[in-house]
Amino acid sequence: MITRLGAAVIAGVRAMIELRLVYVGTIAGLIRGGRPRGEITRQMFEIGNRSVVFITVTLGFIGMVMMYQTCIQFNRVTGDLSQIGRQFLPLIVSDFAPTLTGMMLATRVGAGIAAEIGSMKVTEQIDALRMSGVLPIDYLIVPRFVASVVMTLMLSILGGTITYVAGGLTAQYSFGVNPRTFFDLSGVHFAHVGLGVVKAIAFGMAIPVVSGFCGLRARGSSEGVGQATTTAVIGGSFAVIALDFVISAAGFFVIGDKL
Repeated sequence: MITRLGAAVIAGVRAMIELRLVYVGTIAGLIRGGRPRGEITRQMFEIGNRSVVFITVTLGFIGMVMMYQTCIQFNRVTGDLSQIGRQFLPLIVSDFAPTLTGMMLATRVGAGIAAEIGSMKVTEQIDALRMSGVLPIDYLIVPRFVASVVMTLMLSILGGTITYVAGGLTAQYSFGVNPRTFFDLSGVHFAHVGLGVVKAIAFGMAIPVVSGFCGLRARGSSEGVGQATTTAVIGGSFAVIALDFVISAAGFFVIGDKL
């Protein structure tokens, strides 16, 4: 038992070191350049455009459910729904929009990146790139890294808008809340926007690095690719949750009175 526990700890430490090296290599590759021409645009389409419907539908329903449950609880406690929209929007901007978008992208985009790179690894295409003098991280991860950062921010804005509008329509048609009262933007401050942007960028940086790392560690055949894909989804989701907590705690510590 002790041997297995020690082996698991050592394997975890090695994985963290390798993940750090992949992240450092990605930043270095971003500075070096040399990535394939047009690859960033293609990855932005794959990550962003192909995720629009998924993000829109998911966050729209989440917004409706959250607002419906919130209105029910407010009616039980105070019965005053006049401030519900003004209090709901800062939470969307600073937390719900980037975090939920990051979680959705960690499942869809993270799985795709890990499966693609993992398939290349088990079929020895990664070794062929190295023999051709091409760094796999520069060729495979850096374009996805740039595209993920940009599109995660864009999709967070879209997802937050959909969540807010869906919640407002639910409050209006289910509980009779005046739209002019609900769609009050005065509760949002620069601190909320800044915190949401930082989270979206951090999630966009973490997802392709974690997924690419899992793909590069794929071993064996198709079974290894499946394991890499599963690990990427779990690791990407955990990274989003952990970063959300760290950034939220840091934001509250720095500008807590404005949140």
